[in-house]
Amino acid sequence: MATIEKVPMLAEGYAALQRQLKQLKEVERPENVEAIEEARAHGDLSENAEYHAAKERQGQIEAQIAEIEDKLARAHVIDPTTLSGDRVVFGATVDLLDEDDRKITYQIVGETEADAKRGRISYNSPLGRALIGRRVDEEVEVVTPSGDRSYVIERVRFI
Repeated sequence: MATIEKVPMLAEGYAALQRQLKQLKEVERPENVEAIEEARAHGDLSENAEYHAAKERQGQIEAQIAEIEDKLARAHVIDPTTLSGDRVVFGATVDLLDEDDRKITYQIVGETEADAKRGRISYNSPLGRALIGRRVDEEVEVVTPSGDRSYVIERVRFI
């Protein structure tokens, strides 16, 4: 029997996926159907570039809808405020010191929520994987595209 792999995410990420799905279903899909009908009205479909572009876009929209619906169906929404402890887990906000003693803060989030500029990294990223399960004062070595990095976990918070 196949097991369904859950997709961990924060409530904020779940809500963002719901908004994106609503946008696709209620705005983009109807606009595209209209574009197909308009292009179809131009006649000969074999040489109608607008029709072929709209049909291709329809396939993209339907694929996006299916992907988002799948993620929502498999979502495991985690509220970090209900967690505690000194280990890094999904949803934790981690204060790190890098090799130059600069403080860096990241929250461990789902893949769809990751945004390094906002201090949110995926649990599946190299740094996210290296941090999961570690404790305060542990040193973490990470191989990144820009070279090997070393961090010390200064604090783990659940906010």
